[in-house]
Amino acid sequence: MKKVRTRFAPSPTGFMHLGGLRTALYAYLYAKHNGGDFILRIEDTDQQRYVEGAVELIYSSLKESGLYYDEGPDVGGDCGPYVQSQRKEIYAKYAKKLIELGGAYYCFCSKERLESLTDENGNRKYDKHCLSLPKEEVERRLAAGEPYVIRQNIPTEGTSTYEDMIYGTITVDNSELEDNILIKSDGMPTYNFANVIDDHLMGITHVIRGTEYLSSTPKYNLMYDAFGWERPVYIHLPTIMKDATRKLSKRYGDANFDDFVKKGYLKEAIINYVALLGWAPKNNVEKMTVPEMVELFSLDGISKSPSIFDEVKLRWLNGEYIRELSDEDFYALAKPYLESSDINGLFDLEKAAKLLHGRTEVLGEIPEKINWLAKLEKYDPALFFNKKNKTDENFAREILPKIRKYIEEVPAFDNDTLYQYIGGKCAEEGIKAGAAFWIMRIAITGQAVTPGGATEMASLLGREETLKRLDFSIRMLG
Repeated sequence: MKKVRTRFAPSPTGFMHLGGLRTALYAYLYAKHNGGDFILRIEDTDQQRYVEGAVELIYSSLKESGLYYDEGPDVGGDCGPYVQSQRKEIYAKYAKKLIELGGAYYCFCSKERLESLTDENGNRKYDKHCLSLPKEEVERRLAAGEPYVIRQNIPTEGTSTYEDMIYGTITVDNSELEDNILIKSDGMPTYNFANVIDDHLMGITHVIRGTEYLSSTPKYNLMYDAFGWERPVYIHLPTIMKDATRKLSKRYGDANFDDFVKKGYLKEAIINYVALLGWAPKNNVEKMTVPEMVELFSLDGISKSPSIFDEVKLRWLNGEYIRELSDEDFYALAKPYLESSDINGLFDLEKAAKLLHGRTEVLGEIPEKINWLAKLEKYDPALFFNKKNKTDENFAREILPKIRKYIEEVPAFDNDTLYQYIGGKCAEEGIKAGAAFWIMRIAITGQAVTPGGATEMASLLGREETLKRLDFSIRMLG
């Protein structure tokens, strides 16, 4: 049995879009699950859309996602070059061969003539005008240096059929297909031609790509057949939708891999979530590492229906990954966000990270979760009300001076000592500890919800700041 070889062939037109990342992931998983090779090829034939630095972003996004390719422009291999703009001579050779085989022809039509083919509905289809040119005329015009393109010669009758591993039998009427351009007037190939030549020469056995290519695949198969080459196996993937009616699309600025990393999503969580956009493992597990995905991957689990990108689900999954981190690893990741917050320079960032660890789903939200702590401002005394602890602002007015005294007297200011000391003092004086801690937490934060309890927040603030804030609240209550 032939070794499985899949490829990811992105265009360097910007950031790594999530749809492209999913294609790369599934191609990688299928190859590795079957003991095969995963190849990276850069399809840069559309030079007008080329974005400087995009190739490097493709390399880094794949490697950061754990998708290490066996062959590619920056790692080499036996089938290079792996950049289409460096393969121009190869395409020219095979285009001429396809003309000899009757699968393509030279076209000299002017822009004006092509525009004249537009019908009343604005549709334009080439009429095979140059297919019937005598060989002598073609050679004369080529020798004269006349501009030309090379077009595919599509049969005008019959149907073309192939099998897709996800969607089954696909049949297209040849009359619906057009004699598309294979080689442009600048000598560069179009995607329609280059992908066929490259996939064959690079030994690609399984072509994995989006459903937008379902209807154009028959054109590619006509070229495989004309050359006498074996067709690859086709696996077309369902669309990723932004919502029920709109596709997720990089052309409309929808989020890409780099955007989510900058927002504070972990790379492992992003690639894990992307895996679930159209595929469900047999055991229905949702949280997986890339090696676990390789083990579980099967085409049986791929849906034919479009999947909807759900950032709420991604947030949940990201939170699961964050909670699994050690406090040290979480602090290392959270530190840049804490340093950009209002508490930087005021309080111990490592202590703050420890409090936020179990309450953070997305790292980028850390500043807004903690900025309020930088300064205590006037707050609503109604926050002191707690039905369970039977507290209100009157109780706060009565107990806050005692809490202030405990804070002054406590021998050390770490969380454990604070908790035990204040709890012990409350027991001695017949005060319910839960009630005292509720009042203390509100008094030093002014917030209904905080990332830590009263003594955790006090330990972060330090003795001096805690006393200042207790004094502020005592004055505010009058």
